[in-house]
Amino acid sequence: MGKIVFYEGRNYQGRHWECSSDCMDTYRYFNGCNSIRVSGGYWVAYQKPHYMGYQYILGPGDYPDYHSWMGFNNCIRSCQMFPPYRGSYRMRLYNRPDMMGHTMEFMDDCPNVYERFHYRDIYSCNVMEGYWIFYEHPNYRGRQYFLRPGEYRSCGDWGCFNPMIIFYEDRNFQGRHYECSSDCPEMQSFFSRCNSIKVDSGCWVAYEKPNYSGYQYMLHKGEYPDYQRWAGFNDCIRSCRMVPPYKGNYRMKIFERSDFAGQNLELVEDCPDLHERFHTRDISSVNVMKGFWMLHEHTNYRGRQYFLRPGEYRRHSEWGSTSTTFGSLRRVTENN
Repeated sequence: MGKIVFYEGRNYQGRHWECSSDCMDTYRYFNGCNSIRVSGGYWVAYQKPHYMGYQYILGPGDYPDYHSWMGFNNCIRSCQMFPPYRGSYRMRLYNRPDMMGHTMEFMDDCPNVYERFHYRDIYSCNVMEGYWIFYEHPNYRGRQYFLRPGEYRSCGDWGCFNPMIIFYEDRNFQGRHYECSSDCPEMQSFFSRCNSIKVDSGCWVAYEKPNYSGYQYMLHKGEYPDYQRWAGFNDCIRSCRMVPPYKGNYRMKIFERSDFAGQNLELVEDCPDLHERFHTRDISSVNVMKGFWMLHEHTNYRGRQYFLRPGEYRRHSEWGSTSTTFGSLRRVTENN
């Protein structure tokens, strides 16, 4: 029978809790976890409740501190035991979501997926037989992702966030295209114009000019068959940024004058009409304390858009605007 023991202190000291079955929330049993003993079975420990966050595969043995199980911190909030398995192993990898694109079948361990598959990105997979572990880096290093038999249509299905956006030269996703999975300050070498976009995952800001300048467009997951669909002013996209996942609070302060002077107002939620609350249309500086925000030229989130990361903006030109007149402001959330 499987058993795992979690200890609050290093080297098996302090308060501890023994577990012999799946547990979706361990918070009531211990605060931090700095050492673990596995006396039977194989387990997956998770950083967050409900089997979410960083994953750690634990076989029988002693783990005197969280570095010994490749932990990123001392936080363990849920765990699952996977049953013994003596059969065959078989799975397929795909370089596109929904089990599309190039594919390769695996039946044994692979220390370097790129050497065999020739694609660094894996967006979906089908586990036909056995239990498997994905690793972030070659030679079984970095973050781990436990895979039971089943279909995983996107990387989010196994707990990984892997953003992707595809830019097409022609409307309706035709013509030459470019796939991007990270920030890109210059895209002119990949395509000459952009008339349609698909966002497979993540949230992005596309810019009209290189180095994150010019008109800005917020793009959420979905399809944009022509540039009017993302409120584009033309078919020119020259750089893009990925908005990191964020689940925390939102807080920012807007100021009438540059250098945080003049009338000011603190906001923690969306505002469709800034003039109604702020009693002036001029915003010359802002301080974003928490979260990601979009500033809009007109009321009700219309007109030109300006993406704001956490930080201090002492004048309007620092967020890419030539004017101090704005009409609305909202948080960047997955539900926008």
